[in-house]
Amino acid sequence: MMDCKGDLMKKYVTMKDIAQRAGVSVNTVSKALRGKSDIGKETRQKILKIAKEIGYIKNSTAFALRRSQTMTIGVVLEDSSNPFFAEVLKGVEAAAKRFDYQLLVMNTETDPKLQSQAITTLLERRVDGLLISPFGENTEDFEKLLKMNFPFVLLGRHLYNPQIDEVYNNEVRGGYMATEHLISRGKRRLLFINTDMNNSASKMRYEGYKKALAENGIDLPEDYLIIVPYNKNMEAGYQGVRKALKKGLPFDSILCFNDMFAFGAIKALDEAGRKLREDVSVVGYDDIIFAHFFRPPLTTVRIQKYEMGYEATKMLLERVKGKRKKPKQKILEVELIVREST
Repeated sequence: MMDCKGDLMKKYVTMKDIAQRAGVSVNTVSKALRGKSDIGKETRQKILKIAKEIGYIKNSTAFALRRSQTMTIGVVLEDSSNPFFAEVLKGVEAAAKRFDYQLLVMNTETDPKLQSQAITTLLERRVDGLLISPFGENTEDFEKLLKMNFPFVLLGRHLYNPQIDEVYNNEVRGGYMATEHLISRGKRRLLFINTDMNNSASKMRYEGYKKALAENGIDLPEDYLIIVPYNKNMEAGYQGVRKALKKGLPFDSILCFNDMFAFGAIKALDEAGRKLREDVSVVGYDDIIFAHFFRPPLTTVRIQKYEMGYEATKMLLERVKGKRKKPKQKILEVELIVREST
């Protein structure tokens, strides 16, 4: 009976294995696999045939370490369960593919400790740069990267640090447009279901909301700001409406931090017997794909999600390749998409 123990322990075919079968040196195998012209045609074809037969796979890690570049980007997402990030990631993938880079993606579930761990893990994997979508304002991670002079770009967040590369949205304008839209529909008791204001998106959207209220002479008590946990998604919006109803707040419209919150809010309204549009209008934020197919279709603020991922990746690779030294911040414009929920 053949002893397969050694074969089972071995995971990958090496150039040494090919060399032994072909009866040539490892150096000759290397030249054949790299397409060098200083070996005979027959020898090259023989080596390539053997490599294919025994399942040789190029060791990209060893090659990358030799040239001090892995052609890999690390991506740290705050919540991969949110469809918003799937659309952002499409843009990242398209740009990475265009420039022949691979991705390593990690999810932090909006936990600062997991974010720090993810960054450390990706640095250990020797990625060439990092794209980070942070939820909170844990600046220690970014100060560490700045000291290392390591290339990184923040996705969808603004930390007011001129040293950091960022691609984010005009969130103040988004919050303002959504609120102004509701007011134009005759709404005066506007509930805002937001998340903890420890990130720039929730802060700036709220700033836009307050600005629109002030310009229209609407003064609402702080009770009209309902704070719910971000990582609860639809459940957060659902609980936000339940909180408002429990407080006995008279509201005729709701602006939600994102579309997922809006879907949950609409469910809670339905259970409470409050008719959408007739009794309460609802606006979401992000314009994820489900917003269009939801019934009734959701009025929302559209973010350029694909463009955000693509532009951030391009910006990162400018740093990685040494084409840009100065920090860069790009603000993407937003758009109000009016549908049937208002």
